[in-house]
Amino acid sequence: MTRARRGGTRSRIDCIDALRGLSVVLMVAHHLLYDLVEFAGAPAWMFSNPVFDALHYLFAGLFIFLSGVSSRFSRSNVLRGLKTLAAALAVTAATRLVGQTAWFGVLHLLAFCMLLYGLAHAFFERIDRTAAPVIYALCLAGSALAVRYAYVGGGYLWALGWPGPGFSSSDYFPVLPWVFVFLLGTWAGAYIAEGSLPKPFYETKIPILAPIGRGSLIIYLAHQPVLYGLVMLYVKLSGGQ
Repeated sequence: MTRARRGGTRSRIDCIDALRGLSVVLMVAHHLLYDLVEFAGAPAWMFSNPVFDALHYLFAGLFIFLSGVSSRFSRSNVLRGLKTLAAALAVTAATRLVGQTAWFGVLHLLAFCMLLYGLAHAFFERIDRTAAPVIYALCLAGSALAVRYAYVGGGYLWALGWPGPGFSSSDYFPVLPWVFVFLLGTWAGAYIAEGSLPKPFYETKIPILAPIGRGSLIIYLAHQPVLYGLVMLYVKLSGGQ
């Protein structure tokens, strides 16, 4: 839920829902390209190339950031995190059935972040608001370098960002460095919740992307089976194997 109180009433902020909707649309397009390459014989560059690889992390980062923003509006981030964890475990179970297990994808990450923020909310509130974005940004950069260049042995540290040899996950967004993108969202969300942004931000209506953003979890859970079915139908109708 992303609602702000203005004039004594609570209403959704279409700009935030629309940005989330945009990230969902791009995510669906990204997964469609993956299915076309993996199952329909499309050229590999359609899914993996420098431009698309960068965009993938950009819109995924936007999605994670907005989840952090929404944490400022949630009545219970712990309950929200538990619901997201249940959805994440369902994704793991479903992807195992098709041999492309997602061990720690974006939903697993968001569940961790929501639970962390919900359980340690008092700690994060003690961080000076002016210093918070600097601290989070430095931690983001430092942890990104750490998981990129520091070698840590295998085991179960893949959830933190050190996958180790032989680890494979069809969707992988470890705690480091992405938790700090989420926390930057919680910092920005405090200002948004207070109504500190310009009036048009709260009152502009965006009719197409905003509804998509409001249904992001359902779309996330449903889109890949639908895309897979459509791609396999295309392969069958086009005479492929």
